[in-house]
Amino acid sequence: MDKFGSSSVSSASPKVVETQNFSSVHSWLEAKKPDSDVEELAQQSAVDGCEVDANSNGTKTLSEQRLELLLSNILQYGVLIASAVVLVGGILYLIHHGAEPVDYQFFQGEPSELCSPTGIMTAVLSGSSRGIIQLGLLLLVAVPIIRVVVSLLVFLWQREFTYVIITFSVLMALIYSLVGAH
Repeated sequence: MDKFGSSSVSSASPKVVETQNFSSVHSWLEAKKPDSDVEELAQQSAVDGCEVDANSNGTKTLSEQRLELLLSNILQYGVLIASAVVLVGGILYLIHHGAEPVDYQFFQGEPSELCSPTGIMTAVLSGSSRGIIQLGLLLLVAVPIIRVVVSLLVFLWQREFTYVIITFSVLMALIYSLVGAH
């Protein structure tokens, strides 16, 4: 008998004991910190009932790493270059036209010479700040297309024909979205 007058023998039902045992195992698993991500996945799979192969090697080959680095550099530097061109064009535009009053009553679209790549290049060569801004935007649109073309060439060189077909279909969809709409 304890000080409250009840016996020291547990009178808990089997369901309560089972719940207590499960919670103690669950808290033990949560308390044990894994040493690595693989152990964490293995520990999670033990609780969830899923199986994880901790011995599988998740590393990439050297050619896959090079391809990822090349593609990420194309995107990173392409966006930086395009942004810099737009910034320079914007600064030049504000220097030349920043004090002009703005008329919002009538919409004035881009001049027709700035609607084609050859017209944009002509405007850039003549020193037009609007042409420089358009060139930056054209570069920004071209960066993902260049990335897909480089991917296609690398997959052709590696003879990964499944990826060649997929990348070629992506390239055709990009080209159609640019040219086919006109």
